[in-house]
Amino acid sequence: MNMSGKTVLITGASRGIGAAAARVFADAGANVALIARSTADISALAQEIGERAIAIPCDVSKYIDISAAVATTIATFGQLDVLINNAGVVDPIGHLQDTDPEKWGQTIDINLKGVMYGLHATVPGMIAQGGGTIINISSGAAHGPVEGWSAYCSSKAGVYMLTRAADLECRDKGLRIMGLSPGTVATQMQREIKASGINPISQLDWSVHIPPEWPARTLLWMCSAQADAYLGTDISLREDAIRAKVGLI
Repeated sequence: MNMSGKTVLITGASRGIGAAAARVFADAGANVALIARSTADISALAQEIGERAIAIPCDVSKYIDISAAVATTIATFGQLDVLINNAGVVDPIGHLQDTDPEKWGQTIDINLKGVMYGLHATVPGMIAQGGGTIINISSGAAHGPVEGWSAYCSSKAGVYMLTRAADLECRDKGLRIMGLSPGTVATQMQREIKASGINPISQLDWSVHIPPEWPARTLLWMCSAQADAYLGTDISLREDAIRAKVGLI
């Protein structure tokens, strides 16, 4: 897929799915804006990609940061065509009664409010320019409870409803909004999950996790008309039919 002339903003771009997506979109010709709290990591990635990449330090739990990052992206590249709301955390892991309420709330701030902030800062400009694509990274945890993940499950369930609500309000204005549920991916988050020892997911062998390049390639595919049938819902990368459409199997 040719993304030449298009601009993509990726939150949580310092590692994992975000960093892999940055490389995939850049290889497809897109300009990429990389945002994360880890300034050194996104700066190194932007340098690796070259002149079509910029690194913008940003805490997605702060609307002023997200709004400024969107403004900087548009000022640099002239427009914003794709937003990937990827930033997220799984901590705190533990039974509800044992969880620090402040840390629980911080997960909501990052995983849920951060997605809303991205939508709020991006949607008006995309409507004004006549279109755009917004993809929210979802999870199977959005659709069913997982032991020890009350904060993560609650935040991802909220993101799923945000995806549906935003699609309901914006599809007729030219916006393509959907979610990607990637399954278990070989990233730092899975290392944290394994270290917790809580619930069956922490017991999975590392070999069953898919590489981050798979969801990255799926995100690129989702920017095409081939994914239009999934607007307003989550695409599950666990499904062989989706993997086949993306070209992963």
